[in-house]
Amino acid sequence: MQIRDLPYPDPGDPDVRSGPRFLFWLGRNQLRGQLKSMSWGLLHQCSLAGLPPAVGFAVQAVVDRSGSRLAWAGGLIAVLGVLIALGDTMLHRTAVTNWITAAARVQQLLARKTAELGAALTRRVAAGEVVAVSTGDVEKIGWFVEALSRFAAAAAALVLICVGLILYLPSLGVLVALAMPLLALAVLPLLPRATRRADLQREKAGKATELASDTVAGLRVLRGIGGEELFLGRYRRASQEVRKAAVRSARMWSLISAIQVLLPGVLLISLVVYGATLARDGRIEVGQLVTVYSAASLLLFPLRHFEEIAMAYSFSRPSAQRAVRVLSLHRTDRPSTVDATPTGDLYDPVTGLMAPAGLFTAVVCGDPDEAGRLAERLGGHAHADADGDSDEAGNGNGAKDSTENGAHDSTDDAASERKTPSVLLGGVPLDELPLDSARTAVLVQDKDPVLLSGTLRELLDVPSSGRVTAKDALSAAQCGDVLDSLAQASVATDGDPMTTRITERGRSLSGGQRQRLALARSLVTDPEALVLDEPTSAVDSHTEARVAAGIKALRQGRTTVAFASSPLLLDLADRVVLVHRGTVVAVGAHRELLHTDPRYRAVVTRETDDEIAVLTSQDALKRIRTIEEIEERA
Repeated sequence: MQIRDLPYPDPGDPDVRSGPRFLFWLGRNQLRGQLKSMSWGLLHQCSLAGLPPAVGFAVQAVVDRSGSRLAWAGGLIAVLGVLIALGDTMLHRTAVTNWITAAARVQQLLARKTAELGAALTRRVAAGEVVAVSTGDVEKIGWFVEALSRFAAAAAALVLICVGLILYLPSLGVLVALAMPLLALAVLPLLPRATRRADLQREKAGKATELASDTVAGLRVLRGIGGEELFLGRYRRASQEVRKAAVRSARMWSLISAIQVLLPGVLLISLVVYGATLARDGRIEVGQLVTVYSAASLLLFPLRHFEEIAMAYSFSRPSAQRAVRVLSLHRTDRPSTVDATPTGDLYDPVTGLMAPAGLFTAVVCGDPDEAGRLAERLGGHAHADADGDSDEAGNGNGAKDSTENGAHDSTDDAASERKTPSVLLGGVPLDELPLDSARTAVLVQDKDPVLLSGTLRELLDVPSSGRVTAKDALSAAQCGDVLDSLAQASVATDGDPMTTRITERGRSLSGGQRQRLALARSLVTDPEALVLDEPTSAVDSHTEARVAAGIKALRQGRTTVAFASSPLLLDLADRVVLVHRGTVVAVGAHRELLHTDPRYRAVVTRETDDEIAVLTSQDALKRIRTIEEIEERA
């Protein structure tokens, strides 16, 4: 796999039993790249190891005053220099390729899991942790995969050089061969403590990242309630804890580095003293001493890779563990017995809410949170808690995009058994549909939908039935002013609003403009059933009336459910349903319910409890007088 071949057609099925197993799976899936990198590393290391004999040969040639041997030694050193340069260049190239391709594989796995889980992801994993995994943790994992091949090449070169020294000069080669394992394993007792400190640092850094992410996401709310300084103080404390943990971790790694310098220095001094004694006694030649000393000095280079692989593993293991926590999440979809996407009435057995096929149904709830939960359940997004009640713990920002059509969240098997009854579409439970069919059948648009960065054409390029054009959807959502503002901003694209880039989350647009563009995106999708949670809450009354009329006209003959309390929208609905305390209590037309149901009137007209009590008593008196009149006539 080369960088130009990315992304992977299929990133594979990862081993998510543990962090180390995931790292091993990554290395195994890049075996070809690892072997290639290891081969170039061996060429580089062995070429370096060839320099000491060549230098020793040259020194001995000078001592013996042999010009021909000196020329041969010079040529050999030149050839080795070329091989060292080639091996080092290709080793770096292949190792970095391994790093990037491993990081890309993890990124693809995370992206696939995010798309699979949808709204369930942020309920089960903190948003900040997802950000930390997809950024810093991916880099740490790639570092370990990249360092693995270089470590393998260094270890193989170390063994080959030690064997070669023993064969070349046993009196000094044995000393070097015995010392190398001690040097490589000397820091092993310190690694668990260093790893624990690194884990603590990563944990604190992850919490700080989560806090920063949550603070940025809620900055507008924090400013509204004056909570900026409070959260700023919390982040300062969290960042100081990260700094202290990083300093403690660095102290341990500096101790390991010091040992890696001290012990090889002791070896070299011992080697020089013992070798000089042997050379003085005439037992070895000066060239042989230079050869062994040079080889021992160069052995310190591959020894550094032992320290690097230990550091890479200590930092990548917690990163891999966090990646595994995300990648091990899954949906517990039931085996489907339905071949085609069903059509018909949308019915919620929990509340008794019925949305007849082909009609525009408006739902009124006194509690906005209850309306949000009911909207999610209609899309199959119900989340069962320990008591079996619906519990939506995740925040609303980006929980479901308009392309995340009615897919139910996964829970564990025990929670699934306690889950509330599934919503029915045409008599078929949504949780028995395949995921693709469920997303095609029902689309839920949040109260605060998300606009991803890109052009307007890309925003509206979503899976759809093909029956609704982007022009019709934009017209129905009353996006004329949005198109005008985008056209003015698209100087580089000849005033075409469809090619104008929209910034992340549509920050360059007003709240009403973002809401209407999201509505247009939902209308383009044209699902069998469309569920809208407060689709006109951010627009003025005049625009709201036109948007409501546009929705009804464009969705003619399709099932549409809108959660709202605005009389302008309710008056255009085919039927209105009042949900009170989790149960449908009234069904009818808007004007009819205004006159007959005081609870409905209280929600729609914003009447107080005292006004409701007065109106309720007046209705009771009217009913009593009517009964008395009937009795008198009888």
